[in-house]
Amino acid sequence: MPIVQIILFGFALTNEVKNTNTAIYIPKDDILATKLMHKIDNSKYFTVSHLLESPKEVEELMRRGEIKLAVIVPEGFSADYENKRSTPVQVISDASDPNMATTVTNYASNIIMSFANLSVSVENRMLYNPQMKSSYNFVPGVMGLILMLICAMMTSVAIVREKETGTMEVLLVSPVRPIYLILAKTIPYFILSLINLITILLLSKYVLAVPINGSLFLLSAVSMLFVLVSLSLGLMISTLVETQVAAMLISGMVFMMPVMILSGMMFPVENMPLILKGVAQLIPAKWFIEAVRKVMIQGVGFMYVLKEIGVMLLMMSIFIGISVKKFKYRLD
Repeated sequence: MPIVQIILFGFALTNEVKNTNTAIYIPKDDILATKLMHKIDNSKYFTVSHLLESPKEVEELMRRGEIKLAVIVPEGFSADYENKRSTPVQVISDASDPNMATTVTNYASNIIMSFANLSVSVENRMLYNPQMKSSYNFVPGVMGLILMLICAMMTSVAIVREKETGTMEVLLVSPVRPIYLILAKTIPYFILSLINLITILLLSKYVLAVPINGSLFLLSAVSMLFVLVSLSLGLMISTLVETQVAAMLISGMVFMMPVMILSGMMFPVENMPLILKGVAQLIPAKWFIEAVRKVMIQGVGFMYVLKEIGVMLLMMSIFIGISVKKFKYRLD
């Protein structure tokens, strides 16, 4: 654990933003605007991944999660420079994560304003969270953390408890198939998790004033899917270990830190080293938090969270499959 903590805290916990996917719109045949684009792209903070045909494309790209920042260079950029007129350049950021939005906006503004010593006025626009409330970023992350830890912890001791108390023998001689036994273990915890989910959403809406801009049905469906993923993860743990103490240690201590640090709850995954980015893809909470931000804050529809839903369904299938495979039909 100390080695893991040093690695995670040393490489993942950073407020510096690097290689942010950026879209830029520049007037055609404007040499100065092209030079500005190259300066932004050559910066370690940004990667120009999209060259826009129209500024109207910005919101669609942000909803799909392909960019975090957009720079709109106005028509007549070179002419304003030659005539020494102030040039308004618009910087648009995805403020569903307000901390990252503030950082990338400041970086982009500094680069633009220092470009060729121009008299440039930067117009900042924060999409989805113009008030820059931290609760917009806090709520999806806490939802993922609470549901992941509570569901995994509760179910991780379900089958192990039967082994330690000796009641597993009764279950093994019953005509119930292992898949039904495993799924039955999740039902009470699933109901309890739904109560937790409803409580979190009510507090978020009426206490923290975080809006639900998208479909409440879609948000609930995504959340219930994540609950099932977390429950199946807990069940998998319970079939792999022999004691309740081991199950609690794995579900509590081992998963808590990766969920907090590598899920994007506190620090953007984009800023992490390549190996930690790869590890982050294996954390179910990362995909859930992304989906909740899109539905709850950005107000997107089903098609925009299809990837996140697909990944969580795949993870749930793998966890249940391993649980059934590792379930012991005989006691040692």
